[in-house]
This record gives sequence, C-alpha cells and structure tokens, in this order.
Amino acid sequence: MPESLALTRLLNHLFGGVVSSLMQMVGVHPADVAAPITNAYALELLVVFLLIAFFVAVRLTLSVEKPNPAQQIAEMVHEFTGSMGDQIIGHGYEKYQAYVTCIFLFVLCNNLIGLIPGVPAPTTSPSVPLGLAVPTFLYYNYQGFRAQGLIGYLKHFCGPIWWMAWLLLPIELVSHFARVLSLTIRLYANMFASDMLTLGFFSLIPIGVPSIFLGLHVFVSVIQAFIFMLLSMIYLSLAVAHEQH
Repeated sequence: MPESLALTRLLNHLFGGVVSSLMQMVGVHPADVAAPITNAYALELLVVFLLIAFFVAVRLTLSVEKPNPAQQIAEMVHEFTGSMGDQIIGHGYEKYQAYVTCIFLFVLCNNLIGLIPGVPAPTTSPSVPLGLAVPTFLYYNYQGFRAQGLIGYLKHFCGPIWWMAWLLLPIELVSHFARVLSLTIRLYANMFASDMLTLGFFSLIPIGVPSIFLGLHVFVSVIQAFIFMLLSMIYLSLAVAHEQH
C-alpha cells in the first residue's frame, strides 16, 4: 500500500471514523477502517477546494477595465469550452457549458498533480475516472430525457426503422453503458502509463532527462482532459438532438 500523504493522514484523523461508518451503512467495507480516505480522494478534495477558491476569487475581483491574470485565465477557459460547445452541441450549448467546463478543469488539475515527484495523479486510481464517467453518463441521459421527453428520447435507442427496434434496442443499450467503461479505461490507462514512465525515468536518471518526460506528462494530461470533455460534449449532442437518423 502506498504511503499516506500528510493531507490524507489529516483527513483520516478528522473524518476517518465518520467516513467508515457511512461507507459501512451503504454496504461498502473500506480496506482500512481506521483510514478509509485514500490519497486519491484526498487529492480530489484538494482540487475541488482550489477550484472553488479560484473561481470565488475571480468573481470577487471582476473588472472590465483591468482584468487580473486569474480573470483572464477564467475567460480563456470559458471561451474555449464555449467555442467547442457551439461547434459540437450547437444551439443551446450554454446550459451544458458549466458541466463540461468543470469536467475539463477537474480532470486537468487531477492529471497535473502527477508532476509532483512521489505523488501519483488521482486519475491513476481506477475509482477516480469511474467516478467521473458515471455522473457524465447520468447527466447526458438526464438531459436527453429533459430535452425530448421519455418517448422521444427512447426513440433514439430504437433506430430509424420501427420493425428493427427489437434488434437495435439491446445493441444501443449495451453501446451506451459501454461508454462508462470507455471513459474510465481511456483516462485511467493513459494517465497510469504516463505516471509510470515519468516515475521510471526519475528513478533511473534524476537530473536533466526526466524534464522531457515531465513535458510529455503535461501534454498527456491536457490531451486526456480535452478528450474527456470532448466525449462528454459528443454524448450530450447526441442525447439532445431532435433529428432522427
């Protein structure tokens, strides 16, 4: 078992007993009852806190005449996700932009934590990508039902030819549930491989050469966050589209 970080030990000291009790109430038995909070979960909470603090600071210091660097970064991210949403989802993308922006930033920040020597990125733990994939799956299906109604949305699963629905419906259902697995494995496998590569070269050659692999890790982190957001947008666009193909 990897050594616990100081943050993890602190959270377990403060909330370990409560978390263990809650987990056992829902039938989940932690590997360590005294320390149920893992490094990955502790780092996720840290990312959440930092993102909330960042956007609160941006909101409190908004300025039209003299935008500060934090506001400029926030505006760049907003414009980037808005542009992507407009291209992929189309009209009405604004109502989904908050979710996909949060997904992008959360995945990116968790990926980049792997740049800290000796600290694995939370996304190298399978439970973290799965914890992102499941709500994304629920979110886009909820938006599909909301945009088209129960009958209209279910028609998407039946295909354009009504008498083929008996065959296409189970195929479409399996395909949709497979998206959870696809999102999870893609993010987990790529970040795990990047982390192992960076760690391996740091162990072999601690000076100079590893900087190349740190740059590669940054590149992989950004690409994987972008792909996760992109797929979320594609699934949303398919769910809320009214055209029948």
